[in-house]
Amino acid sequence: MAIDALYKNYFQKSKVLWYPHLGIKRGAVAVPEQTYLSWENKISTEDAKYVTLYPERNDAAYITFEKNVLLSHKRLSDCIKLNNGQKLFIFDFSDLKSDWIKFISGKYSQMNVQLRRRVRDHFDKNTSTYVYVNSYMFPEQYFSLYAELLGTSEDILRSVGELCSKPDLEKETLTVDVENLQNKKILG
Repeated sequence: MAIDALYKNYFQKSKVLWYPHLGIKRGAVAVPEQTYLSWENKISTEDAKYVTLYPERNDAAYITFEKNVLLSHKRLSDCIKLNNGQKLFIFDFSDLKSDWIKFISGKYSQMNVQLRRRVRDHFDKNTSTYVYVNSYMFPEQYFSLYAELLGTSEDILRSVGELCSKPDLEKETLTVDVENLQNKKILG
């Protein structure tokens, strides 16, 4: 599969390019409705906390997944139930602070090579998503192709160094007001 056009619409970078760091396999029983890099007035991007929003589900498969995967995850720092039944699962990546900062700065290709491989390898090799993500994580082999598609010089792209825009921190911030919470943490 080859890149023959640029992906121009904004996509949630936290959902596509950071979620794989949780190590939850593709095809899992549940995926977050949304993911965030911060939570307005509660968690800043500098805290290196990854916020995931899961829908309310009461089926046996989801309950098992929540118990065995989400609630037992080694990075889980908090789980908060919202009034609408949704749950926030907050994961701590402070041990990867340097790579987290590179990520939120849009310096994907400067992150640790093992982290970049984990992101790329999360996707099926036979999909366009894999190819695009590979170009974001390992841009070196794609500069000439992107230059041609953009109608610019390869030197200009190399000077920028990245082939994917940085996260839009406004779109990557959860904005749930305190009064919408049950004021009850599921974890201590």
